[in-house]
Amino acid sequence: MEQNRPITLLVCALGGEGGGVLTEWLVDTARHAGYAAQSTSIPGVAQRTGATTYYIEVFPVPLAQLGGRRPVFSLSPVPGALDAIVSSELLETARQIGNGMSAPQRTLVISSSARILTTAERMVPGDGRADAQRLLDVVKAFSREHHVFDMNAIARDSGTVVSAVMLGAIAGSGLFPFPREAYEHVVRGGDTSAPEKLSKMAAASLRGFASAFDAVNAPRAQAAFVSSVMAGDTNDAPPPPAALPSDLARRFPPAVHDMLALGHARVLDYQDAAYASLYAERLGRLLDAERAADPAGARGFAITREAARWLALWMAFDDIVRVAALKGRASRAQRVRREVRAGKEDIVKVYDHFKPGAAEFAALLPPSLSRRVTAWDRGRQSRGLAPWALPLKVGSHSVLGMASLRLLASLRWLRRLGSRFAQEQALIERWLKAVEAGTRETWALGHELALCGRLIKGYGSTNERGKHNLLHVIDELAGRNTLPAPARATAIAAAREAALADEGGKALDATLAAHGAAPRPVQAQPIRWMKRPPSVKA
Repeated sequence: MEQNRPITLLVCALGGEGGGVLTEWLVDTARHAGYAAQSTSIPGVAQRTGATTYYIEVFPVPLAQLGGRRPVFSLSPVPGALDAIVSSELLETARQIGNGMSAPQRTLVISSSARILTTAERMVPGDGRADAQRLLDVVKAFSREHHVFDMNAIARDSGTVVSAVMLGAIAGSGLFPFPREAYEHVVRGGDTSAPEKLSKMAAASLRGFASAFDAVNAPRAQAAFVSSVMAGDTNDAPPPPAALPSDLARRFPPAVHDMLALGHARVLDYQDAAYASLYAERLGRLLDAERAADPAGARGFAITREAARWLALWMAFDDIVRVAALKGRASRAQRVRREVRAGKEDIVKVYDHFKPGAAEFAALLPPSLSRRVTAWDRGRQSRGLAPWALPLKVGSHSVLGMASLRLLASLRWLRRLGSRFAQEQALIERWLKAVEAGTRETWALGHELALCGRLIKGYGSTNERGKHNLLHVIDELAGRNTLPAPARATAIAAAREAALADEGGKALDATLAAHGAAPRPVQAQPIRWMKRPPSVKA
């Protein structure tokens, strides 16, 4: 540690994580310990499009030894001249390193391994998440020492906020010449009472502080943790699988059980036992086709497994009944109370905002009435009016608000009578028949078609666009018998990845053209619905 220049620290936090509180703690700790310190901050952007950064400088010589002199501090960090970077989110850490803030021979990097997806990551139709292994490689390559651990998990377990955990990590790193007692004194708010007599907030902050202090103060354990994460071996155990009915366990091979159990439970929760039986019956057809194509099961029944995943998500499509059911659950109220860290005596009021439009109401109506409602709304729009919608504000914390949510959730029986239910089942059958036919022709073709279930996601225009893309791929690529099956499988895989990479569809159009397929219509045409399948009861 040089005695003639300040120790520099850049804190990167997201909105609402207490970065300002952490900065105040650090400055107060320095002053309590007898050191000069200064902090500045740059506010970030709302939501997840930017971070709030705090810059702190501490002079490493106590004021009592400076003979009345005062150090001169800088107002902003200098790239490459930072002693440490502390961040509550892994991508934010890599972003600051990309800005040149970290010097491989100088900068200590302390980062949470947790991820809060950015807006850009969420906008990608497919899996737009940044590669965590590459981010960790960046941290390792551009730091003299690094400590990476799940700060959010420690905060949850301690019942505190991540700022207290970050403070403990900084203290455990030995960055500043302060004793641990100086940090804890500030966290206590100067209260010297026994731990059991402290306020709940202070006690929880001390627990988070201590856990992070111990984590960073054990460099060998941290190095082992980073190595295991980079190797893909995390300590997070997978959630226990849902219970699989014994008849399904006997019918389907073990390689499919975990995904089948989750899908079956989801569909059963979404509608009823008959709907869950339809889910199993549909998968059974694909299983028979896959066994014919791969009798020994050498490929792990991957077609049936992938279909189990995407079929469950498609059959449990979002509608106003589903939204009401999710918002009215007791588990949701408990989660909200945990997130705001409400005590048992605290009153939490939750207001849910809804804005269902004509399409959402028409979806639950029989086809004849649905067409009338849709035509009426289109007529409004042709006259220059905005699409009709009903803004609602429901206080789900109140008896009346919760009763209204439960009442709407109880209308799931209307789904089978509604126009959208019939439409979705028809599209599902078209996809499943294509997968089954492709599997019986060649396993690779069926597998690529099963993976195309990824195209169906989201709601509204995103959902409609995915269905149109899926139908076009099936019609133009899967059904082209003039091409050999391996060539069609390759073309379908390329088209699927192109559709997932570009929401606008330009990449998909280029891929279709490269494989000699007809381009998609410039304007989305009405989906060609089939009649309701005989196995679906009205």
